[in-house]
Order: sequence, then structure tokens, then C-alpha cells
Amino acid sequence: MRSAVERLSAAGLEDAADEARRLLLAASDLSPARLLTEMMQPMPSEEREQFDAFVARREQREPLSHILGVQPFWTLELKVTRDVLTPRADTETVIEAALAAFPDRSAPVRMLDIATGSGAIILALLSEFPNASGLATDLSEAALKVAAENAVRTALTDRVRFQSGNWADGVSGAFDLVVSNPPYIATDVLETLEPEVRVFEPRLALDGGVTGFGPYPHLFAEAARLLKPGGLALFEIGYDQGAMARQAARDASAKEVSILKDLAGNDRVISLSFPH
Repeated sequence: MRSAVERLSAAGLEDAADEARRLLLAASDLSPARLLTEMMQPMPSEEREQFDAFVARREQREPLSHILGVQPFWTLELKVTRDVLTPRADTETVIEAALAAFPDRSAPVRMLDIATGSGAIILALLSEFPNASGLATDLSEAALKVAAENAVRTALTDRVRFQSGNWADGVSGAFDLVVSNPPYIATDVLETLEPEVRVFEPRLALDGGVTGFGPYPHLFAEAARLLKPGGLALFEIGYDQGAMARQAARDASAKEVSILKDLAGNDRVISLSFPH
């Protein structure tokens, strides 16, 4: 453990001790309680080799979620691979906003998640609304496979359908709630990001074009097309995109536009509805 913490610290990781512990738990398949009681016991050679391999991968800045194969999000534990973004706590702002907007958890809310990735948003929402149903789209077939596996993991396969396609192309019908966490990082900013993102996460899910705001005008128009009267759209945005998002929403003739902040106090979600 001491050696692993030193290696991970030298690789520039701030939470080296916690990450080393999590990697050791994964390599040894012990519970946290058993790990405490067995820390002074010799580590079996096979487990030690596995632990060393995990640490070596993390030293190369491969995301912890890729090494462990899972990432917690909301109340769920989701499968994660290199084909999807690792779900982040900031995105839970979307879930919180939806729960506030639809206080009746028993309502039969019909949801659309555009560019679903791992399925984190739609599955978290369905877990909170037992009578809701959802459709989730993604351009990446590999991402849709991960999302479908996560639907199985969370026992939600009977209430969600996955559809391949660009944004909401080919989607019809009327939805109570449209959500999305689209790519919103400016192309030239991508090369400045930490290796975990720049090297290991799918560029398709990150690159929002020259300004980073490229997808949003189209997404706002699609929300206007697909929302029921009284329906709501919630889109994650970059921390510095609040003003752009407000203007784009006005340009799309949205009403009741608001910007919601994440736990760090940054702009994180735009909420909008449309006159019908």
C-alpha cells in the first residue's frame, strides 16, 4: 500500500491513498472491513500481481473507473468502458432538477435521453420514477451496448428502449421530459485536459466544436419539436456557458428558461420549456 501510494502520488494523483485502497480492494476481492483485519497478513502472489498491474495502469493515468469497470452515479453502480464518458457527480444536477420539476414520483413520465452514453441519466431517472418509461439515443453502437448492459444491471430493461442515431433523428412522439449531456468542450481545449479525459474518453462525447456550444441550438430545436405542452427540457452545459445557453434558448423561442448550478456553484444545467 505504501509503495502504491508513492507511485500514484508521483504520477500526479491527488487522492493517491484512497485510490490505492480502492485498487487493493478490487485486486483482493475483500470487503473494506476484512481489508482492515487482514492488512498485516501476507498478500497472495496472484493478488499482489493483480494489484501491481492495476497500479501500473493508474500510473499511466487510465481512469480509475476503467480499471475497476464500474462507476457510482446517483444511487446506481454502472458499467464503464472506454466507449462512454465516466458519469460525473456534476451530472446529478440533471437528476435533481427533474425530481424538483416532477414532484409526483408515481407520475407516468415519458422521457427522452439524447446521446445517452452509459445510460446514466435515463437509468437514474427511471429508478426514481417507477411508472416512467424512457427512450435513449446515441450515435455510438458501442455506447448503446454499454447502456443496455447497465439497464440489465439496474433491472430497468422493461422500461427503457435504446435507439441508434444522431441526436434525436428519427425520434417522434411527445415527451414530458427531454434530457441530455451533450459534448460541450471546445475543440482546442481538449488537448489541455488531464490525460484521463484527453487520452481515454471518447472524443465523440467530448468535442463540442469551435466554441464548445455547437450541439445546443439543434438540441433546443429538437426539444421544441418533441416536448408535450407543459413538458420540460434539461441539458447539461459547461461551467462557462450559462450566458450562451440563455441566448440560444431565447433564439429558440423557449420560455421559463433558468440556469441551475452544481454543488460547486458553477452553471451546470439549463432548464427550458416551450410555448405550444
